[in-house]
Amino acid sequence: MRKVFQAELHQVGEQLVEISRLVTEAMEKANTAFTTADTELAQDVIASDARIDFLQNHLDERAIEILALQGPVASDLRVIVGSLRMSASLERMGDLARHIAQLTRMRYPELVIPEHLRPTFAQFAEHDIAISRSLTELLDTRNLDLARDINRHNEQVNELHAGIFKAIASPDFNAAPSTAVDVALASRYFERFADHGISVSRKVTYLVTGEWTTNGNVG
Repeated sequence: MRKVFQAELHQVGEQLVEISRLVTEAMEKANTAFTTADTELAQDVIASDARIDFLQNHLDERAIEILALQGPVASDLRVIVGSLRMSASLERMGDLARHIAQLTRMRYPELVIPEHLRPTFAQFAEHDIAISRSLTELLDTRNLDLARDINRHNEQVNELHAGIFKAIASPDFNAAPSTAVDVALASRYFERFADHGISVSRKVTYLVTGEWTTNGNVG
């Protein structure tokens, strides 16, 4: 019975890795659509989010079944509860990639971001994609060096996010109000994507070390 239980825990871990890979793919595609006004690719991201939602629901159902039937305690209980919380964060990351794709589709044929801010959003995407790729590897390997890399990327995202709001508030920002809203929303989406990545990273670190860290804020 113990071997069966461990196999079930391993399967839950593999499902988390699969969801994380899909989230990474969604953000990569969403960013390409965002920077090129590619509505077909944006629609692919939007449609593919249903797969992430399905896998999250399946994982949660399996985890709850394990809780009910196996009655795990101590570290095994932490793994199951942690998996439920991590799957929720990963699903939210998929939603945020979808939101970016929806902005792209809504503003077609124009690009969402004014030209002078596009380099900043290119950096946003670079850091978010790096976080997502590292997160997938972290879930697979439990190599905590990756968690430290994720923290560093998140710090850069937070700085970019703060800079965007300063730019919008600047007297030099003379774009239409709708553009200001789009810029603020897009910045928020990229920033929250990184924060949810930090949330998952913290939980993996806790499972490995037994010590809880409080870097990053997620809501």
